[in-house]
Amino acid sequence: MLPQKQGEETMMSSLNETVEREEREDEKVGGSHSSLRSILWHGGSVYDAWFSCASNQVAQVLLTLPYSFAQLGMLSGVIFQVFYGIMGSWTAYLISILYIEYRSRKEKENVSFKNHVIQWFEVLEGLLGPYWKAIGLAFNCTFLLFGSVIQLIACASNIYYINDHLDKRTWTYIFGACCATTVFIPSFHNYRIWSFLGLGMTTYTAWYLTIAAIVHGQVENVTHTGPKKLVLYFTGATNILYTFGGHAVTVEIMHAMWKPQKFKYIYLYATLFVFTLTLPSAIAVYWAFGDQLLDHSNAFSLLPRSGWRDTGVILMLIHQFITFGFACTPLYFVWEKVIGMHDTKSICLRALARLPVVIPIWFLAIIFPFFGPINSAVGALLVTFTVYIIPASAHMLTYRSASARQNAAEKLPFFIPSWTLMYVINAFVVVWVLVVGFGFGGWASMANFIKQVDTFGLFAKCYQCPPHKTPASNQTLHH
Repeated sequence: MLPQKQGEETMMSSLNETVEREEREDEKVGGSHSSLRSILWHGGSVYDAWFSCASNQVAQVLLTLPYSFAQLGMLSGVIFQVFYGIMGSWTAYLISILYIEYRSRKEKENVSFKNHVIQWFEVLEGLLGPYWKAIGLAFNCTFLLFGSVIQLIACASNIYYINDHLDKRTWTYIFGACCATTVFIPSFHNYRIWSFLGLGMTTYTAWYLTIAAIVHGQVENVTHTGPKKLVLYFTGATNILYTFGGHAVTVEIMHAMWKPQKFKYIYLYATLFVFTLTLPSAIAVYWAFGDQLLDHSNAFSLLPRSGWRDTGVILMLIHQFITFGFACTPLYFVWEKVIGMHDTKSICLRALARLPVVIPIWFLAIIFPFFGPINSAVGALLVTFTVYIIPASAHMLTYRSASARQNAAEKLPFFIPSWTLMYVINAFVVVWVLVVGFGFGGWASMANFIKQVDTFGLFAKCYQCPPHKTPASNQTLHH
């Protein structure tokens, strides 16, 4: 208990210094403007972290979960959502424990984190050495890169259902430029109002999908034959693995908190709320449209156009802009550290330095516009290691010695009576995700992804667009 108490006290002193520094900066602004800026701009409470986790966890994937249910079947879809939701919450908990361990050790060495954002690869390096840093950096950056790509693809896919005068590739160009404005948001401290609004937007969209599907009723001769093929089954399961693997930014969210040691169960509480959005909407849309979803990865495409649907599309577009920022901000930090700009206080200079990060994301979204299948591919090849296998393995190795366990900055949770059980759970996570997520999921998702490439080609102009008639010629043109 003594080492734990000392670690927490050391951390608290550093955090108090951070809060005082921010308060001094606020005072420079002065008066009511300072108060308004604090409300909208400076987030660091437990509630801010909860909103960030819940908002970031379910974005465009909300629209692809009915597609996953069509691949899995109703029962398997529900079971995998609950199972991977709990597993994701567990590994987010492990990441938070490792962050606290790393920070407490460094602050005992009088290391200052003023003007420095701690990231996951730095935690791995501090606890396990440079090889783990390289592994964490490679997987985390690649996952966040493709996570940003997916948000950009989703923007183009969604706006097409409101305005189909432009093809999806053109919309990708436009939204790439819009999302590039996230370079002006300094850190996760500054996502307070965006996280709050983002969660409201996904809540509206989820319940619109649920109610609209129920009101629409089942289509004529609806069938629910899933699971039909192993390839589809494991592709759907991996998309759900991806859904609850959004905690690649956990360390950055924790670092933005005034009291990061309170983060431990926040991700679990966020997941429980997310269940109220993902389960009803996926169940209702799959019930209404059944196997038609196998050819419509975006749930918006099957619902009749209305003001309610257009509102949902617009809200999801705004939310995807926010989620793009969530995924890209850690990449901005890494790039700033590489070029020596991370300590720069000028927002404009940092924004200019960050712009090169957006260019490859823009380019990849144009090459691989496969909304839905790309989620599963990223889930199987990147999410499996980034947010499941690496955290569980790192936790086991960090506390492999008796002295490390005895001097741990955080004691075991109340529901884990022994370190033996902790190791059993972590080993199960590693083996399950390695075999089912990476093995079977990787095979299935890549087979499906290659099929999309063969069918539509790279740089597809308008992925899964219906035949479009031009008023001039009245001829059917296939995008």
